[in-house]
Amino acid sequence: MNFKIMKEEDIEAVIPFYIEYYNNDDSEWTEQTTYKRIHQVLTREDSYCLAVMERDTVIGFVMGYFEQFDDGFIYDLVEIVIASEYQNKGIGTELMKELENRVREKGALNIRLDAVNDEFHEHFYGKLGYKNVSNFVSKTKPL
Repeated sequence: MNFKIMKEEDIEAVIPFYIEYYNNDDSEWTEQTTYKRIHQVLTREDSYCLAVMERDTVIGFVMGYFEQFDDGFIYDLVEIVIASEYQNKGIGTELMKELENRVREKGALNIRLDAVNDEFHEHFYGKLGYKNVSNFVSKTKPL
């Protein structure tokens, strides 16, 4: 398993498994909306996206960006997606550990993420030491 910094030319390779992953959950991602979503994060200032490779093939990725605060910066984790045939083999865990090491080396104070509040996500992130915060809550307003 190898890791590499994700580049714009890698987006096309991850679109199929991104769509498969999210559309299995009643979403309606298309190639165009998926490309735009990934491209928005990948090209954002202070973006840091990491791909996991098997030989020369991208089999998963994590994307996010560094955000500046008064006392330092944090890494906002936006997505982690592993191709379905590679899931439940420890690849996502290894990718997260690699990401944590790399963003720590770059000076991040912590990693922040939003996750679905369900048993699956609690198990995955919980085993990696991620905790629910009590001093923040996500808010939304339908328009």
